[in-house]
Order: sequence, then structure tokens, then C-alpha cells
Amino acid sequence: MSPEKGLLAGIASIVLVSFTGSALCADNVITLGAAISLTGKYAPNGANTKNGYDLAIRQINRKGGVSIGGKPHSLEIRYYDDESTPAHSTELVERLIQQDGVDFILGPYSSELTKAVLPIVERHKVPMVEANGSARELFTKGYRYVFGVLSTSDQYLTPAIDLAAKNAEKLGKKSEELTLAMATEDDPFAQDVRAGVLADAERLGINCVIDDQLPPELDDMSETLAMVKALKPDILVVSAHEKGALTAVKQIEAMRVDVPIIALTHCDAAQIAKKMPKASEDVFCAQQWHRALKYKGDLFGSAADFAALFKKVYGYEAPYQAAQSAVAVYVFADALKRARSLEPEKVRDAISATDLPSFYGPIKFDASGKNIAKPMILTQIVGGKYVVVAPEKWVSKKPVIKRRHY
Repeated sequence: MSPEKGLLAGIASIVLVSFTGSALCADNVITLGAAISLTGKYAPNGANTKNGYDLAIRQINRKGGVSIGGKPHSLEIRYYDDESTPAHSTELVERLIQQDGVDFILGPYSSELTKAVLPIVERHKVPMVEANGSARELFTKGYRYVFGVLSTSDQYLTPAIDLAAKNAEKLGKKSEELTLAMATEDDPFAQDVRAGVLADAERLGINCVIDDQLPPELDDMSETLAMVKALKPDILVVSAHEKGALTAVKQIEAMRVDVPIIALTHCDAAQIAKKMPKASEDVFCAQQWHRALKYKGDLFGSAADFAALFKKVYGYEAPYQAAQSAVAVYVFADALKRARSLEPEKVRDAISATDLPSFYGPIKFDASGKNIAKPMILTQIVGGKYVVVAPEKWVSKKPVIKRRHY
């Protein structure tokens, strides 16, 4: 089953999801609220976000829920569809807090929508754990009530630029002789990716020869690719969400663009390996998480255990967006247990003090609310599979770096 089908199957029961699965008292319920993208441009990853949240709720409740003051409490989530628009997302989070009286907030999908709701949770002093807003600016405003489990977007493609420098000799060059082309969507996430790549390139002496900032919902990058074809850079970076990843892979093949290192974001969410297996072969992909990693935690077991359960329940391979959404719920459960209270300030302080091993990786927040314990992962599509090629401690196969010579 695709994430889109999984989403459609869940829309009918969109108001509350609890998955109690145990004999917990109906009165002892902790309600989390989430405005997520069930329709609109972010809907595919809105589905992944919801599925991750729901799987964690199911798992926590089946293990007895959360004990507070010696009493077991089940968790449930109240959802609304923000239609992938910031204005609607802010309205719905306000409604969840003011009218529905939810206890705590789970983040929406995307940096754009997360940015929109931050002032709401801050004004009401309601803790929010978010899993899908990675822009650096989310953590530079001094907010006290937001915590992000994922690596920030400026780090997304650092492993790809480092890998290019380490393997420059395979292209007959020194690292400072490498050239870089970039095509990034004009939104907070992709522009943060761009800033990180530019900083990495400067650090390594790599020359950026193309730096195109493209419109949202990218469906044509032929002009950029024509310049790439003419200048023959060694590295091509594209960051433009799911539609942009599909557009890039499709047009790179159609235009026979020969770049030895092609690095993208949103590969797995766009399902490029499945939808375009030939065109996506050897493409490098930034990922927050991978099932092959040796991370473990109490809730799901290992990364592989989570991936197996997710596929059994939803019928498709677990993307990292679902994994990080599941761990966001786990962070709340862990903090509630340690806080021994539902008072927002005590829960906020408990979240701030989190030091949690998990199937997704270690979770530990700095004063700004960023997770400072987990690195990004770089994979390469080989034979239709996402194979980890960086960082070094997780490598399962040496990267393939070569020109295609169409």
C-alpha cells in the first residue's frame, strides 16, 4: 500500500486515534493534537507523518500506556487537516489548544508549517515535539516550547559534499578542483539545505558554478539542467521536496545529463527508486534515518524492528519521515513518565532534559530545542535499494562514483 492509499484509508477516522489495545481506564487519557497535511502539496508526507504518529500511539498503549502518579494513562491524537497551508495550520493549532483543550501538540509536516505554528504554542506555553520541521530558523528565535527530533536542514547534504571530496581522485581531481551545481526550491527548508551546501563547499574549496533557486512545486528544471550539461560539474545537488526529486531524476535521464555525483533530498518520500528504477540508479539521497542502522530503544526495539512492523501495518517501506514522527510521540511518553505530571511546564522541563536511546537514534536537545545527538545519513540507490554510504560507522557498501557517458 502506498502512503497516499494509507492516508485515504485513515481519513474517515480522522478525529481521534488512540489504539488502546489494553484495559486502561477510559478517564485516564492524554490527548495530543496535530494539524497535518492530509491534502495539498505535502499530503504524501502528511500520510507518512500520521502513520508514524499512529504506530507509536498503538505501541505505547499496547505496552500499558504512560504511568503518571502510579496511574496508567493511554494516549490519543486529535487530528485536523491543515491542507498544506500555513494560515490554516495556525488556525487549527489555535483550535486544538483553545477549543479542544488538547494536552500537548505534535508538529505538522514541513518547516514552512512548523514555522507558522511556533508562535501559537509559545504564546499558550504548550510543549510541542516536532518531527518534520528542520529549518535552522525554527531554533534561532528563542522559543522554549518547541523540540525537534530531527537533524536541521543545513546538515542534510553535508555527508554528500564530504564524500565527494574524499573520492575526488576517482574523478582524476583534487578536492579543491571539484565543481558544484545546485538547484533548490525557494522555501525555508531547501534554502537552508543550500546554505549548508555552500558552507561545506567553501570549507572544502569546492567551486560552485551554478546556484539556481527555483519556484515551489518544481515541475521543470530543464533550463538549469541545460547549464549543467554545458558546464559538466562534478556534483549536482537538488532540494525541492518530493515533486522536485521526481522532476530531477526524470529530466536528468531524459536530457542525458552526465554528473558523477547527484545528491537529492526527499528520495524515499518521492519513491524515486520504485517509480524510476533505471533513472535513479546510483543517485545519492539524504536521509534522517535508515532501517539498517544499529540503533535500539525500548519502544520498538531496533531500527529494523520498527521498519518490519511499519511495513506489516501499512503495507509499504518505512520512510524516515514516519520513523521520526513515531519517535516524537515516544519523546512525549518518556517525558511524561519522568515528569510524573501533566502540568505543561513540568513536561516542558522533562522534554528539555531528554537523553533517550531509540530505534531512530539518540535524542538529546540543546537549549534551542534541537536534537544534537543524531547525525544525517547518506544513502545511494543501488539495484533499487537505499544503501548506506555515509557516515563511515554505518557504511554497508562503498559508493559508486563515475560518469555515465551517455
